[in-house]
Amino acid sequence: MMSEQVIFRIKRFDPENAEQGSYWEDFKVDRKKGKTLLEGLFDIMENLDGSLAFRFACRAGICGSDAAYVNGKYVLACQEQISFYTGTIKIEPLPFYPIIKDLVIDMEPFFSKIRAVNPFVILKKSLEKEVIQSSEEKELMGNSIDCILCGSCYSSCVTVWTDPEYLGPAALLKAFRFVRDSRDAMTDERIGLINGNHGVWRCHTAFNCGEACPKELNPTEAIAYLKRQAVKKRFSRLFGK
Repeated sequence: MMSEQVIFRIKRFDPENAEQGSYWEDFKVDRKKGKTLLEGLFDIMENLDGSLAFRFACRAGICGSDAAYVNGKYVLACQEQISFYTGTIKIEPLPFYPIIKDLVIDMEPFFSKIRAVNPFVILKKSLEKEVIQSSEEKELMGNSIDCILCGSCYSSCVTVWTDPEYLGPAALLKAFRFVRDSRDAMTDERIGLINGNHGVWRCHTAFNCGEACPKELNPTEAIAYLKRQAVKKRFSRLFGK
């Protein structure tokens, strides 16, 4: 008895034939319970077309490397079950990134924004012993520490589409994470980094980033907090309060 199948309609791009541009190609994949989209992509690569290019690493929804745009939704291919779909599954690389090949995108624009906010702790004291945080201090960062840098929020952001210099929701969420870190000594400097022409004030509060996030994080809320902190810093400088 043949198993039920679905169509993987994959948006492809071959850099060696770039003048052709992107195009769609269909593949039949078994619709087996417990099988993920990532496993379906492996089926295609191993049995139908060895030239298909896509990224993966942990296969556990932690690395974020297999993020894709599927039927108009941002997903992690390793977590999305084929059995959730019927008929045709349209799989595209994350929109608004340069495409290297097929589903592989150039994430340098994204990571350059992450680096711009100095995404690491600068300790208030020299590291002579372990720096311990209480549960209450850790809670101040909320779930911002759960960002896996998949780049989905950046891809979905309406401001990123029109302002390539905008830091973007992921970088601003990282800034929030370290501003709220009780161990960090760079709060004022970080607020300065995100308070420029291409920082928090360029956010239009469209909430696309939160909807796109596969970890259900809320960069918009973090950006609103950073805006309030920037205003407080401005008033403190002007009025000495």
